[in-house]
Amino acid sequence: MEIYKINDIAELIKGNSYVGRGIVIGKSKDGKKACTAYFIMGRSANSRNRIFTEKNGEVFTEPFDVSKVEDPSLIIYAAIRSYENNLIVTNGDQTDTIYDGLKDGKCFNKALKTREFEPDKPNFTPRISGMLTFENGDFTYKMSILKSIDEDGSDCARYMFAYPSKAGLGHFIHTYICDGNPIPTFQGEPERVAIDDDIDVFTNKLWNALDSDNKISLYVRYVDLETLKEENRMINKNK
Repeated sequence: MEIYKINDIAELIKGNSYVGRGIVIGKSKDGKKACTAYFIMGRSANSRNRIFTEKNGEVFTEPFDVSKVEDPSLIIYAAIRSYENNLIVTNGDQTDTIYDGLKDGKCFNKALKTREFEPDKPNFTPRISGMLTFENGDFTYKMSILKSIDEDGSDCARYMFAYPSKAGLGHFIHTYICDGNPIPTFQGEPERVAIDDDIDVFTNKLWNALDSDNKISLYVRYVDLETLKEENRMINKNK
């Protein structure tokens, strides 16, 4: 096993029917751009009835057909928000927890200590989060996964990861290993993946690798580290 191998993200995903929700953060191969991506998948009609929307640079999950919403509590939230020089991306309403924590002078880790996995027994879906911090023409980033410590949901294990940005390298964390009942949660460290220079190449590679039946939406943002100019791509299966 090559411990420093940088994987093609499509090779990690393709053929896997359900990796759940996923976050990718990293730096383009040319070293000029910061990349973050977030995607959602779904098996139930309630989960599949969603789209991404963007408002003032923030990204939200919203119902595609409001009349068909069954339970909005775990599927409708702000996925991407910014606070000062920080870009936050998560798979739930802990986006707001991190945002409010930063406003109150807390760090990423301390804010997340107030949260745990989702209460969707028996899956106990992990909460995955990431944050890029831009400074001096570069950035660092953090990632986290909050998981049930056992099949009963008796307590929460909190894993935190901090990375310097390195050209061509990103990290990928997702909620599930694969489909199942209950669904097996992600294990180990975020996976090392390559980040393309071209946002369209990366976006298409990721979207096309996700299972065609279960994928719902994908959002990708590239930030120019010199100018902080953003490029964004958003794909919704429901149109």
